[in-house]
Amino acid sequence: MEWYVYQRGSSPIRKVSRKRRSRRKRNLLIAGITIVAAGLLWCAVVFNNINSAATTSPMTKADAGIILGMSMWGDKPSPGLKERLDCGLKLYREGMFSTFIVSGGLDDPDYKFTEGQGMRNYLVEQGVPEEDILMENKSTSTYENLLFSQEIMKREGMTSSVIITHTFHGRRAQEIARELGYAAPELGLTESEVMSMAKYKSREILAYTKWKLQQLFL
Repeated sequence: MEWYVYQRGSSPIRKVSRKRRSRRKRNLLIAGITIVAAGLLWCAVVFNNINSAATTSPMTKADAGIILGMSMWGDKPSPGLKERLDCGLKLYREGMFSTFIVSGGLDDPDYKFTEGQGMRNYLVEQGVPEEDILMENKSTSTYENLLFSQEIMKREGMTSSVIITHTFHGRRAQEIARELGYAAPELGLTESEVMSMAKYKSREILAYTKWKLQQLFL
């Protein structure tokens, strides 16, 4: 049993209440610090995963090279998308695959071309025969890029692929492909000289976290 000495201006109820508030604040502070620490640790793990992606080596010849879409700048591919296209062209000319699948929907209702159409136009300008390019025009995300490209592969009787994108995007793209049932998806990755990596890797950490949560709950 606790005994309290009553003094002028003091109350045992107030003292107990203050102790409880103090304990509550301390517990909230500890919980907040724990959450922040866990978040920072997760970001560090994801950042390491993002940076660990690499072009498949040695690469086995595949049926298709799937170029994942990125923004258009009006009627032309953005500089970042051109980097993916040029990476795909290099692999195509090296004989790593014989057919492109270009994947990406419409960025803006005012744009003349979808990402897929813009990529096809660029490849044709670089000398790729139109019959070597299959196009997907509906996707609005990496998941849809790979889902709809997979439908094209099944329709065309293709079973193997090289997924072409930027290095920071490769890990998530490959994980999504495996989740969708791609058979040993290879990676053709390019570093960027035109995009801010601080911006895009920060966005990729968020996108990768969203993807893992979707895996966990859906």
